[in-house]
Amino acid sequence: METRTALVTGSTSGIGRATALKLARDGVRVVVSGRNAQRGLEVVEQIRAEGGEAHFVAADLRDAQTAADLAAKATKVAESAGGTLDILVNNAATGSGGPTEGTIEATFDAVLGTNLKAPFYLVANLAPAMAARGGGAIVNVSTLAADVALPGLAVYGAGKAALELLTKSWAAEFGPAGVRVNCVRPGPTRTPGSEALGDFLQQLAAQAPLGFVADPADIAAAIAFLVSDEARFVTGVTLDVNGGRTAV
Repeated sequence: METRTALVTGSTSGIGRATALKLARDGVRVVVSGRNAQRGLEVVEQIRAEGGEAHFVAADLRDAQTAADLAAKATKVAESAGGTLDILVNNAATGSGGPTEGTIEATFDAVLGTNLKAPFYLVANLAPAMAARGGGAIVNVSTLAADVALPGLAVYGAGKAALELLTKSWAAEFGPAGVRVNCVRPGPTRTPGSEALGDFLQQLAAQAPLGFVADPADIAAAIAFLVSDEARFVTGVTLDVNGGRTAV
């Protein structure tokens, strides 16, 4: 890749961190973003130690305003480096487990705010500029729970399923201007956020033909492909990266 700038939300740990590292190794300038400044700076330091270029922008994505603020700051970082914001990876997410009964409205709003509203307004703030320049790549990160009904994950799965529909809508809307929009749908992946699942994570992975829990780097590789020129004819796609779970 020629030098491009990517904003990866939620890239202080897990899949986002792995994606930031992978893109940097591919020669992309990365804007690392998340709530934890210490972890974010650690990612930036690792990228720089490996010879890449990265910057940290703190963000707690919850709504339209926090998304707009992050978009503006990331764009400024790219322009200060003499480039443009060319890639967006909507990875930041918050989860909530439990039965529908008893789910309070504040939890519902928090999950949908981070997982659906924030990506919507990040795209609203960044995609038009990509379109005006004639190109760009956006990848949304979904979840197996958006396609396979998993007990206790109704709100989380519904929000991610809506993000998959937005992927198609945005591909149709911005495709004529050269902006590609795709989605990855990870299966069980070993991240700090999934540690609370304990043995259930392996039990879930065992239901797929490959039978093992993914590393974040496995998902990052798929994201890196989708934003690369090698995927220039791919848009509007949700790519399952789940060990074959939805193939059986």
